[in-house]
Amino acid sequence: MKLLLAVDGSEDSAEAIRQVSAQFDPQTTEIKILHVRTPPSSLTPPQMARGYAPEMEELEKEVPFTLDHSVQKLKGAGFAVEAAVEIGEVRSTIIDGAAQWGADLIVVGSHGHQGLARLLLGSVAESVVRHAKCSVLVARKNTFPTGQN
Repeated sequence: MKLLLAVDGSEDSAEAIRQVSAQFDPQTTEIKILHVRTPPSSLTPPQMARGYAPEMEELEKEVPFTLDHSVQKLKGAGFAVEAAVEIGEVRSTIIDGAAQWGADLIVVGSHGHQGLARLLLGSVAESVVRHAKCSVLVARKNTFPTGQN
């Protein structure tokens, strides 16, 4: 099985990695970890321009560390893993990347936005579920107290 795992360094991505590690057989699962960066836009407000918000640049520097940590965690569990960073619109880059690679399954974390936040921000997971040509697993942290499901 070929599994495309989309990560963004969030706790939701960490949960997706935990679920992949627990639910899939390393002997029969090949994993491609994909991190998508959005390109700078001419519509970006000045306060988001490169150099204006150094904390954003620090987050960008963490991408290689986050990817390397994800790769090492899954390799340590015995999986065959490769990683890629692509630039583009997140939803379409995940969907297109999975199709081009021939993925059997896409795994994404759920940010769990609801209500107005979901309407305004949209949902990467929801869009991937609706438009992907293969199956999609949306990993969500267990929100139930221990012992309840």
